[in-house]
Amino acid sequence: MMQRPSALRQRIQATLVVAAPGVLTLMILAAADSLGWIAALASVAAVVLASAPIAAWQLRRLERLLQRIRDLAENKAQRSSEDDDEALSSQIGPPLEPAVAEADEKLRLREAALRAKLASSEAVLSALPDPMILLDAETRLLRLNTSAEVLFGHGKQGRALVEILRHPEVVDAAERTCRGEWVGGVEFQLPGAIERSFQARLTPLPGDDEQAAVLSLHELTAIRRAERLRGDFVANASHELRTPLASLVGFIETLRGPARDDGAARERFLSIMEEQAQRMSRLIEDLLSLSRIELDEHTPPKDQVDLVQILRSTVSALEIQARKKQMRIRLELDGAPEVLGNEDELNQLFQNLIDNAVKYGRPKTDVRVIVEPVRMPSEVSGRQDLAGIKVSVIDQGEGIAREDIPRLTERFYRVDKARSRALGGTGLGLAIVKHIANRHRGRLTIESRPGQGSCFSIHLPLAGEAPAQGGRTAQPAAE
Repeated sequence: MMQRPSALRQRIQATLVVAAPGVLTLMILAAADSLGWIAALASVAAVVLASAPIAAWQLRRLERLLQRIRDLAENKAQRSSEDDDEALSSQIGPPLEPAVAEADEKLRLREAALRAKLASSEAVLSALPDPMILLDAETRLLRLNTSAEVLFGHGKQGRALVEILRHPEVVDAAERTCRGEWVGGVEFQLPGAIERSFQARLTPLPGDDEQAAVLSLHELTAIRRAERLRGDFVANASHELRTPLASLVGFIETLRGPARDDGAARERFLSIMEEQAQRMSRLIEDLLSLSRIELDEHTPPKDQVDLVQILRSTVSALEIQARKKQMRIRLELDGAPEVLGNEDELNQLFQNLIDNAVKYGRPKTDVRVIVEPVRMPSEVSGRQDLAGIKVSVIDQGEGIAREDIPRLTERFYRVDKARSRALGGTGLGLAIVKHIANRHRGRLTIESRPGQGSCFSIHLPLAGEAPAQGGRTAQPAAE
């Protein structure tokens, strides 16, 4: 096999360098007539031929040394063993061995320091509560920290930003940042049953061909919800409290005027005033409760709770109310499931549903509370075949018209306003149920027909199956 010209030249040059002292000596002897020219030329040829293998051997040693230095410079060399050190000594010779060994040790120390620094940076990045994404020049995802993987899912590296975040303003800002422009922040919303607000902050990374920008997402959901809930609370409270407050003012004026000395009227008016005051108290309590739930709705609970114990406690608390109407609450269990949830909120959820069933059910009928395992559909969890639990509260009341069902979870919506107020309802019970179900990454379904009663069902994922970020919550359905 023919060698490359460069390698051949190197060998010729090395051979001439090794043979030069002997050739020079022979030429001097020939010039002094101490050696014949024919013998001198023959000796020169012999010296050159003898020098060729020596030069090749030394050249190979130098090539090994150069390769070793390249490997060290490129961080390809592995930790040397004693045998490797001996082999290196035999290849490069004692004079160069200490220098190469020192360079090797310095590179190892530098590599260890860089690895420790990288591990520290990785730990800090993963621990950050805000989602962070490293983008390349084409806005592809190079790396996501733990919070970003929780938000968008695992296995997103290498995909384009537009595939996981379909917001033109954010994508456009990312493209401009990757070109070296300074963009700043862009606010956007992630749609779904639980809408979440974020501010995207983009920072360019100059001087790196691969890493072009950092995208960090700061969640503003709690701030925006607080702003909206403050306005909603004032509007709802002022609207719903206007009537009972007007009644109280009228009764007080009457008691101070025409009914000042009328004992019977005074007792009747005081009784009505007490009812109105209690109604306002319940209304404010429900409004505050709903505001608290909506404020934390985007954050799923992480505590593991016993659902059966919650249901038994709720049923026990409402049995006295049921006996007043000669009704019975039947708890039908299939297993003893545990879910990730907030015990107080789940207590409130099932108390609202069972309390409604008792209030609106016919006297001397049963309220059935059925617990059974189900497979959660994809529109609830974002995953197929998720293990879940279904709790159904079934009454035997007058039922609900089909056109009213989609609006039952609206604030202050009542099918029969007079009856609802007479029974102490505030019109917020099912709204609270819906938002608690949303926070627990579940859903509420409603089935009812006039004259045949109603079935309110809560679907919840079991503990260990609940997705980190909730999927879409289905709207109440009529059948």
